[in-house]
Amino acid sequence: MRYWLTALTIIVIDQWTKWLVASKMALGDSITVIDGFFHLTSHRNRGAAFGILQNQKWFFITVTSIVICALIYFLWASRKEHPLMKWGYASVLGGALGNYIDRVRMGEVVDFLHFQFGSYDFAIFNVADSAVCVGVAILFLGILLEPGKPVPEKLESNHTKEA
Repeated sequence: MRYWLTALTIIVIDQWTKWLVASKMALGDSITVIDGFFHLTSHRNRGAAFGILQNQKWFFITVTSIVICALIYFLWASRKEHPLMKWGYASVLGGALGNYIDRVRMGEVVDFLHFQFGSYDFAIFNVADSAVCVGVAILFLGILLEPGKPVPEKLESNHTKEA
């Protein structure tokens, strides 16, 4: 149950923050939080990460629908899996649903988290995007730490092998 609540919490926080940005900031407005590093910038994205595949609404809705169904199944069927896997599925599910809601309602995703590192200007993103990235990282960690999986022995180099 707590994993489902995690996904729901991500959706609520994501939608609330997007609503705040869309209702309080004009498109393109930017609020400096940490000068030269972090800004809240009102942006809309009709594509995927980094703005690729712009204006492909039905493609994203279709693919995301399939991914969401798979994630719901994996989360439901993962009762015996490592808890990290369940947290990962829940986080990715919450993030995927957060952006899915935007695409279905508006045909675009509200982005607003804007980081800069020196002269590098990172792509503007949102809470849902963050949840998906964190969830994928947790899934990788869960795969690496899977209980009962044998740890591979280090391979010996040819010159240390006994003949």
